[in-house]
Amino acid sequence: MRMRHRNRLNLIGPLLLFALSATASFGALAKAPAAAAAPPPVPLLWKVSDQDNAVYLLGSFHLLKTTDYPLAEEVEAAFEDAASLVFEVEPSELTSPATMAKFQSAAGYENGKSLSTVLPEDVKARLAALLSASGSSIEQMETTEPWAISLGMVMGMAQSAGFRPEQGLDNHFIRRAAEAGKPVAGLETIDTQVAAMDGTPHSEQVYSLNKLLESPQEAVRELLDLHQAWRSGDVERLDGKMRKEMQTHTPVSYRMINLDRNNAWLPQIEKRLSAPGNDNTLIVVGSLHLIGEDGVVEKLRARGYRVERICSACAEG
Repeated sequence: MRMRHRNRLNLIGPLLLFALSATASFGALAKAPAAAAAPPPVPLLWKVSDQDNAVYLLGSFHLLKTTDYPLAEEVEAAFEDAASLVFEVEPSELTSPATMAKFQSAAGYENGKSLSTVLPEDVKARLAALLSASGSSIEQMETTEPWAISLGMVMGMAQSAGFRPEQGLDNHFIRRAAEAGKPVAGLETIDTQVAAMDGTPHSEQVYSLNKLLESPQEAVRELLDLHQAWRSGDVERLDGKMRKEMQTHTPVSYRMINLDRNNAWLPQIEKRLSAPGNDNTLIVVGSLHLIGEDGVVEKLRARGYRVERICSACAEG
């Protein structure tokens, strides 16, 4: 187990402050005129079948808006057909007090490092300027790793654009499963998820943070564009803007956050398919994990399962 700095600041306060600072900085750009009611999002939904039962794979956007509901009829039908639901992490873990403690521990440094020893001077100056503009300082982030700062920044951007975690597709179906009395499970533990983020190289963490800091306005536009691609069910666009860019610019992070976890999930999904009986399962995970050549969909197709895109508004894929 890593030895962390004992005297570091509580992580919740700085990250929350940073998210609020980002909200103030990016709010003007994110505001847009109210739009007319839109049709339901085109679902990223696949049905994977063997001889007797099936698994539905639904690609999530983790923060959404109230205007992203209601969902497409195909998604509602998959939920009704499923005897149980599976998420990245078992829902009770997400609300456990221990989860925040694990997050705090993972976001700290080891071996005497600090933010000042990890960030190049130009990146540190950009971060300091952004925080100073909102009345805070980089000293409050000194014991926080770049990946956690980036997460706080993205959360701030998303909040400023009107996205809310409670509206995310995962949370929507966690509530729906509880209301319907359907069993839920997770594909991994929170420890696995946090370790994947924490284990990425500092060089790649710094690259991602610097990209956000160099052009915050462009980062907001990219977030909105990704959301629109998700709403449109545009697999190719998502694959190019999300998966391939990550694979190209931060390859180790891509392997740890996407590929390794996809591979670890496959046996659990196959276990659901090979279970006796005909109970079907709805699995809701981040869209990144389903798309592209390294995605769960193609990996299951390569293993000989029958795979079909369930989408009346789009071509078979």
